[in-house]
Amino acid sequence: MVTQPENFDELLARLDEIEGVDGAYALENAKGLAGELLSLGENVLQFWAISRDEVPTSDKKEGFVILALHKQGAKGEPSFNACRETCREIVFQHNVILQAHEPKVTLGALKLMIMVVRHLALFVSGKLEVSGLGEFCCASKSVRQKSDIQDSVELTGTV
Repeated sequence: MVTQPENFDELLARLDEIEGVDGAYALENAKGLAGELLSLGENVLQFWAISRDEVPTSDKKEGFVILALHKQGAKGEPSFNACRETCREIVFQHNVILQAHEPKVTLGALKLMIMVVRHLALFVSGKLEVSGLGEFCCASKSVRQKSDIQDSVELTGTV
């Protein structure tokens, strides 16, 4: 049984360990590694909930705890929506690994899943340090509004 990380450093170190396993081991243990990577993604969002003095949900959304944790984490924090698609990509790669029949597909999905979980961890750890992180996202209302204003100025010459 793999121990759950207690902080981001441990989590990132575990991602490095998984990334460093050889291909034969990764193929033989792909489903277990996919489950562990999904769990690490959940851990990231649990850290976020705990930092906000919330109890991390164990509910599922669309069959996955990570998606329910994201929904919980985004309440009252619109910039947290920047990582919604990251969470969905983790779920997608998990499902690809479980269904893959070709070694190349399995190894590619594992590699991508590691990268995406790392991306989520870096985003959330950065967000814990800088509250506005994520407001740059193309889904951010403030960015869209600035763009709309700029388009209006260019088209009409006025705001």
